[in-house]
Amino acid sequence: MATPSPDDQQRRYWDEHAGTYDRGMQFAERRILRDTRDWACSRATGKTLEVAVGTGLNLRHYPPSIDLTAIDLSPRMLAVARQRATDLGLQVEFREGTATPLDFADGSFDTVICTLALCSIPDEKAAVADMIRVLRPGGRLVLADHVASSLAPVRWLQQAVELWSIRSAGEHFTRRPIRQVYAAGLQITEQQRFLAGVIERLVAIKPGG
Repeated sequence: MATPSPDDQQRRYWDEHAGTYDRGMQFAERRILRDTRDWACSRATGKTLEVAVGTGLNLRHYPPSIDLTAIDLSPRMLAVARQRATDLGLQVEFREGTATPLDFADGSFDTVICTLALCSIPDEKAAVADMIRVLRPGGRLVLADHVASSLAPVRWLQQAVELWSIRSAGEHFTRRPIRQVYAAGLQITEQQRFLAGVIERLVAIKPGG
């Protein structure tokens, strides 16, 4: 029997957790993420892509003026997100798909947003590169995630947790997506870290606009 791909493993994991994800996130939303969803979504303008929309917890935070497309690899997570959009009276184009590759042409979007997903996307470097690819020149990349702490003792704890979390859920705690953003030559216009540097959020502009 063929070994499941990393994307297949992630799809199965998130399908299994689609019904309990929102409830499981309640503590983190209040105590850890704080205003991160509102912070990230308020930066969206124009034609916007959300990568790994999950159950759609970001949806109510977007400005009403944007044209939103949202993708996720989990059909069950997307079903929850679609229902949430309906309940909120929002028009959103939902697509099932992976972060690598993104099934969009180069320069398709004014804004690309990804929150709390690069920690579990199998190849986060390729994902960031593809998000940049689908941005138009001058477009805005908005990322927010938990990352490697700025404090060594906390990083050591994160590394210990990864011994279990990567195998069980594909969850990484010591990534820093900002490194790929810098390497790609984007101009970082906003960057914040808090909670011992564990939460990092940034806005970056693609050159050429």
